[in-house]
Amino acid sequence: MPASALERLKSLLGTTAETENGYLDLLGTADQAGPPTGLTQRLMRTTLLPQVYERYWRPALGRALKGPLGPSMAGEVRLATELLELKAGHTVLDVACGTGRFTRAFGAAVGPDGLAIGLDGARTMLAKAVAEGGPDSVAYVRADAVHLPFGESTVDAVCCFAALHMFAEPETALDSFARVLDPGGRIVLLTSARRSRQPARLIDRQAES
Repeated sequence: MPASALERLKSLLGTTAETENGYLDLLGTADQAGPPTGLTQRLMRTTLLPQVYERYWRPALGRALKGPLGPSMAGEVRLATELLELKAGHTVLDVACGTGRFTRAFGAAVGPDGLAIGLDGARTMLAKAVAEGGPDSVAYVRADAVHLPFGESTVDAVCCFAALHMFAEPETALDSFARVLDPGGRIVLLTSARRSRQPARLIDRQAES
């Protein structure tokens, strides 16, 4: 009997992981990996946001930042899948996967012999991702997105959309992405700038205090 996606994911991790509600958990009792970076990140851990994230929150926020001519969320998924040049049997890592919208599409692209890994730090987001189902090639892990729990040259592709600006150490995260990527693999990113005088950033700083 072929190994499940969760079992294949376990074999790629550099450490043991507990299975929690359908995903692997490397963070244990910690609320998150690393220091908090603001209000938006904290909202990701609530029970309400995951329920409205894919249908309302993420599309509305994306439209506000990208403008009327920018791609929809479905368009982003198509763009990421095309740019990654995913093929059957590939292993792809979706960093800060949220509720798994991109991960599920990647799982369909790599087929039953491939593996699409959704990684996030929020229990509530991953619980929703698992509940959404998807291809048998999809598996999720709760782990540190900055210091990825994989060895060198582990995956064929890495995606990180609309999340890098929320990381406490984005440059370190980029180094980590490159480390786990197989030679010749591809990385796709979509992020926004973090400006110290941006009103939303000021609100985030107040939330951190």
